[in-house]
Amino acid sequence: MYISNETVDQTEKRLKKVIQTADFRIFDKSYYFKEVPVTNFEFETEALAIVRDQDVWSFLIPSVSTECENFKIFSFHFENGLDNSGFVGWLASKIKRELGSGVFVVCGQNTNKGGIFDYWGCPMEIETEVISFIKKLRE
Repeated sequence: MYISNETVDQTEKRLKKVIQTADFRIFDKSYYFKEVPVTNFEFETEALAIVRDQDVWSFLIPSVSTECENFKIFSFHFENGLDNSGFVGWLASKIKRELGSGVFVVCGQNTNKGGIFDYWGCPMEIETEVISFIKKLRE
C-alpha cells in the first residue's frame, strides 16, 4: 500500500489516471447478500465475496428474487505499479455527490493483476446512472 503526501489537485489527477487505466468490468446479473448463520456455513460456488461478523456469513451471490435488495455489481482491477490509494473514498464520494446514492465495496487481492481489486455495488434503481457516470470519468 502506498503512503503519499500530495495536494488535493495531485490526488484528483492521480486517481483519474487510476480509473482510466483500470480494468473495469460490469456484471450482467444483479446480486444480493445471502445471510447464513455462522454455524451453518456451506460454500456458495457463485459467490463473488464472502464476509462474516459474529452472527452471519454474508455471501454476495446472483439474485434469485426481487423480494430482497438487489445490486448492480462492477469491478476494478488496477494497473500494476500505479498508486490507487484513496480510490474507494474518492469514487464513492463522487458518486454520492453526483447521484445521491451510497455504494458498497468489497476488496480482494490478486497479485498477478495489480494487487487489490474492488467489487462495487449500487442499487439497481440507479444502475444506468452510476455506470454512465463511471464511463464519463474514464474518458
